[in-house]
Amino acid sequence: MANLKTKVITGLVRLSYANLWEPKAVNEGATPKYSVSVIIPKSDKETIAKINNAIDAAIEEGIGKFGGKKPNKAAIKIPIRDGDIEREEDAAYADAFFVNANSTTAPQIVDIKVQPILDRSEVYSGVYARVSLNFYAFNSNGNKGVACGLGNIQKIKDGEPLGGKTDATKEFGEVSNDELFGG
Repeated sequence: MANLKTKVITGLVRLSYANLWEPKAVNEGATPKYSVSVIIPKSDKETIAKINNAIDAAIEEGIGKFGGKKPNKAAIKIPIRDGDIEREEDAAYADAFFVNANSTTAPQIVDIKVQPILDRSEVYSGVYARVSLNFYAFNSNGNKGVACGLGNIQKIKDGEPLGGKTDATKEFGEVSNDELFGG
């Protein structure tokens, strides 16, 4: 069972870089993972406070990984980041914080009635959801910090797709046989 101090169920967030159906490796030879960037509006003070408290709890629980001493939070990597600073060119991250979450196991994805969503086109970058996150300490290859594990996802509502994909029906008009075959 996940530790309740390090687990967070978000309020309404937006999903970006949603890689939720097939695990992908970041680099060749790396373990394939399911991943998503969770965009949290800065106005959602409750979710932000829960995440900061979970990060603090993960640091406390991970003291053994940090050589037995509690590290200065500013000296380690923490998963919550400011979209206005780190993604200033991306309007989806404006006035928001974000965390990148991943897992080696597939998240369960459900709708607002907690029924499984099986149609992959239903959950995409841009959709609004609630997400289960778990924070944990790490110390590997000289990198120390707190990481964010991806739990389950509950789709709340559709949103404008992110990632520059355009609907084909908006790009093209119908073409007649005469136009195609010069008749």
